[in-house]
Amino acid sequence: MTTDTFGGDLPASTLVPQPSFCVQTRVAHDADEQARNLHGWSQTYDQLTAGCFVGGLTELCLDHMQLFVETTSHTLRQTCEVQKDAYWFGIPACAAGSGRIDAQVIAGDALAFRPGGIEFELLTSAGYEIFGVVVKGEVLRRYAAQVERVGLADPVPNTQVVPIGMARKAQLCATLRQLLDDGAARGTPLSSVARNNLQAAVLASLFDVGALPASEPVAMPARPRRQSIVSEARDYVLLNRDRAVSVPELCEQLHVSRRTLQYCFQDVLGMAPATYLRAIRLNGARRDLSNASRESRSVQDVAAAWGFWHLSQFATDYRKLFGMRPSETLKAATGTRVERAGAFNAVALAHH
Repeated sequence: MTTDTFGGDLPASTLVPQPSFCVQTRVAHDADEQARNLHGWSQTYDQLTAGCFVGGLTELCLDHMQLFVETTSHTLRQTCEVQKDAYWFGIPACAAGSGRIDAQVIAGDALAFRPGGIEFELLTSAGYEIFGVVVKGEVLRRYAAQVERVGLADPVPNTQVVPIGMARKAQLCATLRQLLDDGAARGTPLSSVARNNLQAAVLASLFDVGALPASEPVAMPARPRRQSIVSEARDYVLLNRDRAVSVPELCEQLHVSRRTLQYCFQDVLGMAPATYLRAIRLNGARRDLSNASRESRSVQDVAAAWGFWHLSQFATDYRKLFGMRPSETLKAATGTRVERAGAFNAVALAHH
């Protein structure tokens, strides 16, 4: 069983069979091969324009989500169907030739949407690029209720095309591309924590751009309550310092929506919650490194104690915040201790 950050247990293979948890890239030279390369879909591609077909697929299969970008060289008619109790969001990235879904034009400011278990038709032009997000229905509904603190419209939504605006669409494409690029650069399977964080980040992006119709959020709290929320978040992170606390987990613990949490942090501290919470842990690690020589602790010991399990990322974040490497802080602390010990011994000898 896999526990995700927004509550409950679900079988690890509820969306795609045996997810690899790492980015995979495939190239196809046949439309049927391209259709088969996408995991968990029932689909057929018909090539409608002449020439040698080339298709590319970069895909990341997670516990309850599938993220991909697909490129195709020729005009295609696609019949597609996602698994039952899942939802597909299709975001065309190409400026021209936005394509059609069930005969409806996907405008330049819109994305396509279809629930699982229902076959749909997609017409895409030559040189097409489209991002796709498939998320398990139960996970999407739970995230909406526990993290966004909103109720989703039922059905969710009952339309094939969802306008979100040109700027928001461009930002969503950029976010998804960056997530796939980062995963490909990593080259290794994502940890459970990393998978949960990535899934939550994608869902947050879909809500931020208005891809999902939802009830109106509650009014923002008054200033004293905003300060209290920030303080409670800090206390919770320090209480659980040995692991990275995610924003969805904080929303559950503090009984606030993600939007409310972001508003409170922006208003009180002028920064995003994730940025501040990482800084709190980095500052704690710096203090421990400054005292580590007294206890013979290593950089790795201190990093693990503050929930930083990837040393290279810890070192990068540490240097970005403090202008030095963790090892330099430890070395400086050790040198200061030696100097103090030498000074103490000199004074003691002088008194003799």
